Amino acid sequence: MGTVEEGLKCPVCQDFFTDPVTLQCGHNFCLTCIQAVWETDGPNEGPFFCPECQIFLPSDLTLEINTSLQTKVKDFIANGSSIAQLQTTSSSRATKSPSTVLCDHCIEMSSVAIRTCLTCDASLCQAHALLHEQRSALREHSVVEVTGDPLSLKCRDHRDELKLFCMEEKVPVCCLCVLVGMHKNHKAYQLHEACAHFKGMLETTMNQLLKRRSEAELAIKDLESLYTQTVNSAADFRERISDKYSRIRVVLDGDERLMMQIIDAEETYMTEWLEAQRAIMEAQIKEIDSLRASSKSLLQDTNDLRFLQQITAQNLSDPLDLAPIQEVDRDLCDPEKLRTVEKLVDDLSVALAQHFPRMWSYLSSPTLDSKTAHPKLEISHDRKQVYWRRQPVSETLYPQPYDSQYSVLAQESFNNGQNYWEVIVQEKPYWLIGVTTCPVDKKDGQSQSSSGLGVNNTSWCIYHGDGEYLACHDTQEKKLSVGKKVRKLGILINLQKGELSFYDADAMTLLHSFCVQCTEPLYAMLNPCIDVNGLNRQPLTLFWIKDPWEWHVNTDGHKE
Repeated sequence: MGTVEEGLKCPVCQDFFTDPVTLQCGHNFCLTCIQAVWETDGPNEGPFFCPECQIFLPSDLTLEINTSLQTKVKDFIANGSSIAQLQTTSSSRATKSPSTVLCDHCIEMSSVAIRTCLTCDASLCQAHALLHEQRSALREHSVVEVTGDPLSLKCRDHRDELKLFCMEEKVPVCCLCVLVGMHKNHKAYQLHEACAHFKGMLETTMNQLLKRRSEAELAIKDLESLYTQTVNSAADFRERISDKYSRIRVVLDGDERLMMQIIDAEETYMTEWLEAQRAIMEAQIKEIDSLRASSKSLLQDTNDLRFLQQITAQNLSDPLDLAPIQEVDRDLCDPEKLRTVEKLVDDLSVALAQHFPRMWSYLSSPTLDSKTAHPKLEISHDRKQVYWRRQPVSETLYPQPYDSQYSVLAQESFNNGQNYWEVIVQEKPYWLIGVTTCPVDKKDGQSQSSSGLGVNNTSWCIYHGDGEYLACHDTQEKKLSVGKKVRKLGILINLQKGELSFYDADAMTLLHSFCVQCTEPLYAMLNPCIDVNGLNRQPLTLFWIKDPWEWHVNTDGHKE
């Protein structure tokens, strides 16, 4: 049966309208049919209601023949060609989008719903929503904003409205959940109370984030100041030292060149470190801004349930455990090494011959052998840095046994003369640095020895652990007295004398010396130690300068 023909038939008798009348709700009936339903022959004998939508009508209702509809019925019956005209008339009904929620009580012509009754599990148009307000039996029903899925607002276990919020599980619950369900004896708040609680917590969090952001901005300003100070200090020291060398240029051209390279390398490493710290602070500010924006958006939400669902989904229902902004340690950029350079130049002017050659003249620039690195360590592209691998590695990829220590060897070995190198440790809380005879088959690149730094008679090292320094060899440990935290560790091997010495490379102060009686080549070995919660993720870095100067001393002790 066509849509046009269907619209011209009475829903009671299912036949074409005879003397059609239109009720106030918009539904049409035959005059005799509606009177039969009401069991009355005239008005003022109520109560009256619409058989389609069940809406009660006023008692003084007057039924009038809808002549326009009656004419359409007659035309349709008399001439089927008028169907097109009737279809044009009926097209005035608005086409509802798939997302539109329709009234569940309207039978023939469904109207757009504006409210949803959770008690009835039904959506209501404006007329039926008004009916819920007027009828005393329905006034206690829970009517909310219209939704296409009323079950999402009700408990899945008890089909009751979600009126409470469990503070322990951080989920909306119904009353039965708290009384007899899974949330029995749990602390629960009413939705508006929970919203007030979490909004207050979010406001506190935003204040904390704002404070942290201010601290990060101050830290960045300190880093910028240190950066400028480092550059200016390097420039000042470079100028003063150059002036001193100008008076002894004939014999000290090579020494000046060395010192300038030390200053350049120091400036490079410190400025790179400061830029890295600035990047960390800027990343924290970005994260803080993101959290503040998210929190601000949630605070503007007026829907309690949606707010609670969103704050739980975004893991903002608990107070943030914010790590404090790390204060900038200005001592890390103390130009102590540059002052050391200047002091050495001053001493040189008094007793020139006693200070040649410099220890830095023996400065080597070893590179790390990635083939000897423990699989949980990562080597930088230039093979100057080693750090704890950021991405975990499957143990099945490395079936061969590895040392219990997470170490890596240098590519180069030392087997004669004097050799010196430096390792930058900065603020790392744990590290292990030393030398060893080759504990691996360098040709195969496989680790098949259980040897480790300081635990046998073929390795020597300095261990730093949370402020304490130990000299280790052959399972023996000696606690060292170190006045100032070591930022760069210097290692000097004098194979002719059989000495291995460790220095504070900034101040050139001796930390400890070992007697080394070994005929095998020695390799530098670095262990950045395990990283826990990102506290020891900083790398160990081999210090190097560009174009190191080769010292060649003849039998008379003079530089050639």
